[in-house]
Amino acid sequence: MSTPLLIPCPHCNGLNRIPAERLGDAPRCGRCKAEVLPAAPFTLTQGNFASQLKGDLPLLVDVWASWCGPCQAFAPTFAQAAVQLQGRCRLGKLDSEANPQLSGQLGIRSIPSLVLFRGGVEIARQSGAMPLPQLLAWLRQQGI
Repeated sequence: MSTPLLIPCPHCNGLNRIPAERLGDAPRCGRCKAEVLPAAPFTLTQGNFASQLKGDLPLLVDVWASWCGPCQAFAPTFAQAAVQLQGRCRLGKLDSEANPQLSGQLGIRSIPSLVLFRGGVEIARQSGAMPLPQLLAWLRQQGI
């Protein structure tokens, strides 16, 4: 049995210890009983961002706004990536209009922007929408 991974729940922010070999078994949160690794992006806010940075799985953040055409066009691609990356990378969406302070802290200058975190540290950034194969290739280059 491998060392358990710490993974924050996207619903209640509780940290869960999940053995690596059980990541594909739809693990549930010990606190709120919700799915810890949903096959869909979850919402990030100023209030839950610090908690979601914790943990052992990488976090890919899509910074977007409702008025942004390219952001809206990229949303289905990001959702498809969440399905394909389930158990390997967590995907979160950050509304830059609803969370301007956090967007500023992250140094967001254009949207859509993708920011990849591992171990709470930014390891890569990409601006602009891209097709799914290009997104997956970019993530492979980052070791995901």
